[in-house]
Amino acid sequence: MRIRIVGAGAMGRGIAQWAASAGHTVELGDVRPEAVTEALDFVASMLDRAVAKGRMPAAERDGAVARLVPLAEPWAAGPEVELVIEAVREDLATKAEVFGKLERALPSSAVFATNTSSLSVTRIAATLQDPSRLAGLHFFNPVPLMRIVEVVPGAATRPEIPALLTGLVEGCGHRAVTVADTPGFLVNHAGRGLVTEALALLEESVADPAEIDRIARDVLGLRMGPFELMDLTGLDVTAAVIDSIWEGFRYEPRLRPSFLTPNRVVAGLHGRKTGRGWYGYGDGVSGPAPESAVTGDAERPVFLAPGGRPETAAYEEALAGSLEAAGVRVERGARPSGRAVVLVPVWGTPVSAAVAAGVGPRERTFGVEVLPSAGRRRVLAVTAAGDPVAARDARAVLARGAEGDEPYAVSVVRDTAGSVAQRLLSSVVAVGCSIAERSLAAPGDIDLAVTTGLGYPYGPLAWGERVGAARMLELQRSLHTTTGDPRHRPTRWITERAALGLALTDPGTSPADCLG
Repeated sequence: MRIRIVGAGAMGRGIAQWAASAGHTVELGDVRPEAVTEALDFVASMLDRAVAKGRMPAAERDGAVARLVPLAEPWAAGPEVELVIEAVREDLATKAEVFGKLERALPSSAVFATNTSSLSVTRIAATLQDPSRLAGLHFFNPVPLMRIVEVVPGAATRPEIPALLTGLVEGCGHRAVTVADTPGFLVNHAGRGLVTEALALLEESVADPAEIDRIARDVLGLRMGPFELMDLTGLDVTAAVIDSIWEGFRYEPRLRPSFLTPNRVVAGLHGRKTGRGWYGYGDGVSGPAPESAVTGDAERPVFLAPGGRPETAAYEEALAGSLEAAGVRVERGARPSGRAVVLVPVWGTPVSAAVAAGVGPRERTFGVEVLPSAGRRRVLAVTAAGDPVAARDARAVLARGAEGDEPYAVSVVRDTAGSVAQRLLSSVVAVGCSIAERSLAAPGDIDLAVTTGLGYPYGPLAWGERVGAARMLELQRSLHTTTGDPRHRPTRWITERAALGLALTDPGTSPADCLG
């Protein structure tokens, strides 16, 4: 296929490298001719590096470079061009101008694709004389490494074009997911679950950014915590995406932005690129400060409060066994002794509710996370009535590992409905389920796009299924009842599947399936 790429910036040159390496002839044009030269030199250097590392034969490198065709101007005549991929700046007027010139220069058979990440594909297409020839083809940076592409049909896109683009993407070694033309498409939309809930936890002073990031990594198994991710991406970019998706979905509470971000953006606290974001960078400082040392009496006995709920029963048994294996004296019986710290396994409810129910004395009753940890981290939740000395002792006890094992890291957070990890997970799953229930993408595509594009250990639907639809429903109901915040309300997708015994990953039967 002969492909023309318009825009020789980071995305354009990445797409050019990807397509040429897969055997396509690639024309590259930009309003700045020097940008084309720079892009071709960059692509050649990347291919040279691949040869040096043994990932590409020299002959393949030479063939890919030979298939790169520089253009003096991006809208030159091109009777043999079959596909145009536009990768200019995110501005509707600019994209409309580019496609208008291309429409006059190229044959009507050429398919147009826009690499927009935030603009409506339908609105871009509406500026053309023939809007049916355009669709979205959203790549992620760096293109050769991020092996996922969103195919986004506009309202008027011809039905054969998404299949054509999907075939191209998969023929070049990437995975394609078809997504409805909605704000954020799929990956950016799904990613709001983690970031918006992390900001809500910070708003409520449940934990600071470093502690939330540690829990996200070590309990949930994410490669990067939400605040680390915002610093890497740029808070200015993240805040703009959050706002645009929230506004685009008509102020859906589940996607609500935080009041914390506007002032930080105005102050230039954008993250790594400005030297300071949620963390500081440069001058010998990079990222969060080290965790505080564990102090306290690690010999203090523990009373593990029986939750009496199926959501926590398995965890209670596992934690008791782990603590006993580490030499901790775990008390059995109806009531704690006068010295024991009381640990309450919580699932969607706060520790304060257990204190009010008489589980243990308020000054030495604390919460513990019940989600299985991806790493060696436990989480201790402290109420406003907790005794600091007892809390330090509880942290020291939870840090103990069995003989020969490394000690556990223990995060200390403020009591909240559920826990930090439960709220983050519930939000990730809920946003993914809301995408599925709106039929914006197929369940399998949602999970594929999130694991590939965001690097989560599981897609949101598969992650919820690992917990179980009934348990996820109970978690969301508890969070919603406790807080009264509509952002936590159960999704229809989870409610239905819990009632029907269907997996969260199961697309289910649609009316169209019943029409023969």
